[in-house]
Amino acid sequence: MNLLKRSCVGVGRRPRESDTTRAEGALPSVNAQQTVTQDGTRHNAAAKPLRWAADAVATLREGARVRLDYSAPSLWRVDRMIEEIRQEGAPYAAVETVLRGLGAYAGEVLVRETGGEWLSAGGDLWVRTPDGRLWDPLDEARRAYTGEGSLRLLCRDAVTAG
Repeated sequence: MNLLKRSCVGVGRRPRESDTTRAEGALPSVNAQQTVTQDGTRHNAAAKPLRWAADAVATLREGARVRLDYSAPSLWRVDRMIEEIRQEGAPYAAVETVLRGLGAYAGEVLVRETGGEWLSAGGDLWVRTPDGRLWDPLDEARRAYTGEGSLRLLCRDAVTAG
């Protein structure tokens, strides 16, 4: 997959060249089984990213004394941390789990800011916002590590889209 492409695909429109190609066809295999009934419904797809995000928040709180509060402004701090990791020259394999956790954190911020939901499609995890668009914060974290993405801007785009 080309990491230089955007991490969002609009549902119900023709894909643009800037869209992530692997998202095409993701909706037919979406896993939307519910784990909680009635109020506060969460899907099974949310279990892993919620755990990854919580682990990242706890690790940063304990190890780096950084507090993340699941707010959109906190993504500035996350982008800066990813940039610092990149500048240190750590190989991707060494930071893959950290990036996954930070991407999941950003996804949970998207869910809370937009009223969206986590979806699982073809082994990938996505956030679907109420306007029907799909966002891939895990991929955006990987893109941020290469200097080509921003979790803050992804959230801004998702909140202002539609």
